[in-house]
Amino acid sequence: MKEKIINLLNESIKVKQLYVQNEIQLDVLFKVIEKIIDCYKKNKKLIVFGNGGSAADAQHFVAELIGRFKKERKPLKAISLTTNTSTITALSNDYGYDISFSRQLEAFAEEGDVVVGISTSGNAINVLRAIELAKSLGCITVGLTGEKGGKLKDIVDYCINVPTNDTPRIQELHITIIHIICDIVEQKIF
Repeated sequence: MKEKIINLLNESIKVKQLYVQNEIQLDVLFKVIEKIIDCYKKNKKLIVFGNGGSAADAQHFVAELIGRFKKERKPLKAISLTTNTSTITALSNDYGYDISFSRQLEAFAEEGDVVVGISTSGNAINVLRAIELAKSLGCITVGLTGEKGGKLKDIVDYCINVPTNDTPRIQELHITIIHIICDIVEQKIF
């Protein structure tokens, strides 16, 4: 069992090392951080969503921005579209699950907001539809995906691809990337 634990930790480390070695992806992350900082300086907000584990990641991201990451500070405007189960189930029942995020974006998104769709495959229909709507509203769109990026990579302004198709490893690096964003945004704004 100890060997299995070590192998899993080494797999996680390898994915992070591959990401660090990818200059293009590091540049994309840098640009995303700049866009989020700019959005906050213009009194705009961050809107995040995803399904399953990505829903949990979206909620984690927003909690760090509204609460605090490392500094005691005022909250930053951020919304996770995954947190209101009554809304999600009502929309899914009345309109279909595919619009569960886009319908909420219609209510909350404004031009200049940063909208982040998280999908390990990059092919979740409800995430794709919401990103398409966000673009039509004049939002800056970001995708957090796995290695191939799916259809999401082709429609977002910025796609952060994790260099693996192994879902647990993708989710681990998504959380690391979320923490990096929160750390730098907090430092630069406060």
